[in-house]
Amino acid sequence: MSDITRLACQALDAQDSLAPLRGQFSLPAGMLYLDGNSLGPLPSATAARVQAVVTGEWGQGLISSWNSAGWIDRPRLVGDKIARLIGAGPGEVVAVDSTSINLYKVLAVALALVREGAPGRRRIVSERDNFPTDLYIAESLARQHGCDLTLAGADEIEAQLDDSVAVLMLTQVNYRTGRLLDMAALTARAHAAGALAVWDLAHSAGALPVDLRGAGADFAVGCGYKYLNGGPGAPAFVWVHPRHAARMDAEARWQPLSGWMGHATPFDFTPGYQPGAGIGRFICGTPSAISLAALECGVDTLLAAEACGGLAALRRKSLALSDLFIALVEQRCAGHGLQVQTPREHARRGSQVSLYLDPADGDAYAMVQALIERGVIGDFRAPGILRFGLTPLYLGFAEVWDAVDHFAQVLASGQWREPRFSRRSRPSHRTTVT
Repeated sequence: MSDITRLACQALDAQDSLAPLRGQFSLPAGMLYLDGNSLGPLPSATAARVQAVVTGEWGQGLISSWNSAGWIDRPRLVGDKIARLIGAGPGEVVAVDSTSINLYKVLAVALALVREGAPGRRRIVSERDNFPTDLYIAESLARQHGCDLTLAGADEIEAQLDDSVAVLMLTQVNYRTGRLLDMAALTARAHAAGALAVWDLAHSAGALPVDLRGAGADFAVGCGYKYLNGGPGAPAFVWVHPRHAARMDAEARWQPLSGWMGHATPFDFTPGYQPGAGIGRFICGTPSAISLAALECGVDTLLAAEACGGLAALRRKSLALSDLFIALVEQRCAGHGLQVQTPREHARRGSQVSLYLDPADGDAYAMVQALIERGVIGDFRAPGILRFGLTPLYLGFAEVWDAVDHFAQVLASGQWREPRFSRRSRPSHRTTVT
């Protein structure tokens, strides 16, 4: 393959129908931001919207804004917008709490639904390399319910699904490798074994088309601060398949965190709990009005893509960007021990590229720090993963070329070997947050 030129990448940018969407974001001048899979950038509309909530709705409207500004309904309204990105229907998603808390809710419900009819099903199955918070939550629930958590490699999951399994809990796109799992196939396999499937969409919602209903999934959770661009610590979201929501309604079932906003009539202030209907019972505490306003702005940046071909167009560009990144790394960064860890097959790839460097061959952490000093923002995962998010809403082809050009210079010059880049004085978001 002949060398890919920057001029060729600029030509791709000139033909990109999604290019106008970049104007939705306030990105620092000169920065090449390849870390949207950790934290999405600031939408241009967010600051003014949050300011309006703070000074107008809170400052002037005060408590009346729960009704007049619609604060009380915001989890459902934002949830309905997220539903359009994940293959869910209106009234099926709420934006609340954190991913960890929402996972606790749905995993506990899934265990109860299965084990009441089959108490011998004692296993939760997950991927060994799943994000730790998901595994910690599952481990906690397993201890509480007298169950076991079974971990397997991505290619070993199906072999674990038998009549001892209650729940299959997976993340659709692996946070380390960027590997995309086949949600429909694995869900069908779980159902065939008599288990339910819980999916974490943290690295897929907003990055690629997701079809929860089409895949037959049972429960799903996801975060708002990555591809949804909702801001640091943005509210997460939770979805329950209508068949399970209907059963919970019919049987007046609780979810384990039965807070007042999940009550059927929260403002009656009765001492006993009565679960609300449908997805509403998965709301727990008081909605965060300011954070939800920011999250809504972020979700709107994704919905704006509907005029340009929607998530299908974003997916095509994401794959093209990651194809380009891989090709450039292999052309310009060869000979330094870097291995592409992300699957090359489109059907098995999310919206990131992860490179692995054996610690014996070099310091991946120091390489990432040297890139960051140059304004190329990626991140590091121990023991030797360099991770780069290829986010099509605001990233162009020439920017990918520029990022790899900086990488090639860092490697060729040995700049990463400077002692300052290997110092780990304190934890940072580039080493601790998914």
